[in-house]
Amino acid sequence: MMTSTEIYLWALPLIIGMMTLIWIASVFLKNASIVDPFWGFGFVVVGIFYFLMTDFLSIRQNLVLLLVFIWGLRLSGYLLWRNWGKEEDYRYQNFRKNYGEKRYWWISYFQVFLLQGLLMWLISAPLLGAMQGSGTVQLSVIDYLAVVLWIIGIAFEAGGDFQLARFKSNPANKGKVLDKGFWKFTRHPNYFGDTAVWWSFALFSIAAGAYWSVLGSLLMTVLIIKVSGVVLLERNLKDQKPHYQAYIKRTSAFIPWFPKKNV
Repeated sequence: MMTSTEIYLWALPLIIGMMTLIWIASVFLKNASIVDPFWGFGFVVVGIFYFLMTDFLSIRQNLVLLLVFIWGLRLSGYLLWRNWGKEEDYRYQNFRKNYGEKRYWWISYFQVFLLQGLLMWLISAPLLGAMQGSGTVQLSVIDYLAVVLWIIGIAFEAGGDFQLARFKSNPANKGKVLDKGFWKFTRHPNYFGDTAVWWSFALFSIAAGAYWSVLGSLLMTVLIIKVSGVVLLERNLKDQKPHYQAYIKRTSAFIPWFPKKNV
């Protein structure tokens, strides 16, 4: 059997091949945002690859694969449903306009698809650690803590997405700010939930004796908070919704907490 390093390296061309196929489809559709629904599904594919390359199976490996399945397919299914029948996301439209239609079809391969593929590969490290680690085969206290954290994460992520979709489906809420349910305790329950899920995978990796792979969860956290998630979204919402400033003052930015009173 291959070493963990070799398996990790072989995962990269697998991901590149998958992202290349999606890019080809995007060129024909003239819609680079089709990459978004494949984000969660890509981790399912990589998780299966790591699982199949394992020369021994344990409860932890089967459990992690199941949790990756649930998280990845739910996320991809939700994004596919949300984006179905809609035009290309405004981010990619801006890129297409800046680079020019005649050039963006190939620029998008490097800027969007290969970049996301590389990030997917780096972030997937905790899945490899959980599958290939040399730690105890039996579940430990850390594994059970990981399960609890995963449940909290998926509840906030899926619950936040559901509440937001229901809120937006009501025309009367246009221009308003959702501050009920999970959104009462954090301005970004879905992003917080996503982060919690990936730190649960980091805990599984630690339980398996692979400590280095937590860097993948750290990278996911940085991307969500500082790059493509919280910062980017809040910059737009401040301009689009006049009541969002008041919401910011009373509601925790990321980690769920009780809202401030009299603000």
